[in-house]
Amino acid sequence: MVTRYVGDGKSVEEAKQVLFDEVRENFRQFLGQQANRPFCYWFGPTNVHRKWIKGSGKALWGFNPDDLQGRLPPFLPDVPIVREDLADYFGEVAAFDTALGVLIEELRMAGQLKNTIIVVSGDHGAPGFPHGKCNLYDFGTGVPLAISGPGVQGNRVVDDFVTLPDLAPTFLEAGNREVPTVMTARSLWPVLKSTKQGQTDPGRDHVLTGRERHVSIARSGDLPYPQRAIRTKDHLLIINFRPDRFPLGDPYRLDTDKEPTVEQLTQNTFVTLPDEDAGPTKAWIVSHRKDPQWRDVYRNAYGKRPMIELFDIAADPHQMHNVADDPAYRTTRDSLKERLLAELKQTNDPRLVAKGKFFENPPMAGPIPEDAKRRRR
Repeated sequence: MVTRYVGDGKSVEEAKQVLFDEVRENFRQFLGQQANRPFCYWFGPTNVHRKWIKGSGKALWGFNPDDLQGRLPPFLPDVPIVREDLADYFGEVAAFDTALGVLIEELRMAGQLKNTIIVVSGDHGAPGFPHGKCNLYDFGTGVPLAISGPGVQGNRVVDDFVTLPDLAPTFLEAGNREVPTVMTARSLWPVLKSTKQGQTDPGRDHVLTGRERHVSIARSGDLPYPQRAIRTKDHLLIINFRPDRFPLGDPYRLDTDKEPTVEQLTQNTFVTLPDEDAGPTKAWIVSHRKDPQWRDVYRNAYGKRPMIELFDIAADPHQMHNVADDPAYRTTRDSLKERLLAELKQTNDPRLVAKGKFFENPPMAGPIPEDAKRRRR
């Protein structure tokens, strides 16, 4: 966003001032319309969604890609282009953080800060990176969550497992409203009111995640990539219900006379592997997929996966080594799989009914429309 104003001839600091003045003025107008009434304000900028400007992390926010050398997780190639891409991502995070500071300052000036619950979160992992958005590994599902406000015991780090649907009953309880019995999520108020560090609620010892599809043209027949997972403190178990499919979309056009260029891979999500957003990192990995040094990185990101994946978090925090077939983990694998499937059945997950018929057939899947086909040519 800031780069838009820099392109208009303003300095970096002037551009930031213009941008955050917009955020401030919009929020001031909103608060002025409330006349001391209860309010709900949803600030949802798209900073960390692709595309962002190449080199902006360093130029605008001071994140030097060179400082990341030797510090990248093993699923990312530690090369200059990827380090710069990650630094640019951090810059967009900083832009959001600065805008949030503007909102908090306005709340303080309006005398509403101590009377307002503030919840900050993301909705998925980093886009355009392996293991990130559209994956059930921690880098794809472990979004931040910070909550403050009246009744919240702050200055703590809590290890309880929560999911974003938990926010709905939390807000209802905060507003003294009854939580509908159909809600399967649980209010966070017992955790928020606690003064404990670490694990505060023994019942919050795991979280379930799942995925069906991202873009409609990722695979022939508009088919999804169905996954469900259970994450505990010690392990992550993932069921890939259709291991015959490519997890990030079909690698169409690769190894043909119409193979996409680096520029196309950087700019156009739909040219190949379209369940992962386009960007410099995706372009670099795909372009170097035949290099023996980087072949495994490509396969780890885009290759087919087994039906069951199991990871030992303490020994393998980046989830690189699947131990599902290791006899030493057989009991853990079977126990977590049984627990996951039991919860899916209890909540009537359609994926378990008639081999996922609901997700596998029209209108959820089916022939690809002509306009969608043109997008990937």
